[in-house]
Amino acid sequence: MTNIDDSNQHNGHYLGTVIDAKWWKRYKKDKLFARGNGRYWYDETSFYFRRYLTKHPIKIPLNKIVKFEIGKSHAGRWVFKEIVLKILWEKDGMSLSSGFIVAGDRQETEMVMAALKRLTGSFSKLS
Repeated sequence: MTNIDDSNQHNGHYLGTVIDAKWWKRYKKDKLFARGNGRYWYDETSFYFRRYLTKHPIKIPLNKIVKFEIGKSHAGRWVFKEIVLKILWEKDGMSLSSGFIVAGDRQETEMVMAALKRLTGSFSKLS
């Protein structure tokens, strides 16, 4: 497990990962299928999300991220506000989209997205 200072971790919810932005086409490998509450953090190399009752976090390398989006739904799950942070990334030649709730409102979600964009700024794929 990645060791990280608890002060850098935040509560969140993982909504799942889909293939080719199709809500019904869920990615099931690498323990990315199960949804759930947990804690997220990021550093200069990756975005991490560790669901409660699991040992290892989901890890999305920043150099694999293509784009960020904010929406009201992801992987067949809807929320009342536009607060779902979608991380579009590439893995094994596939286009994946992982959805997370990282804040309670759109403004806070945009702040997290802006911080991640700053970290991924050196990667040419990001639009």
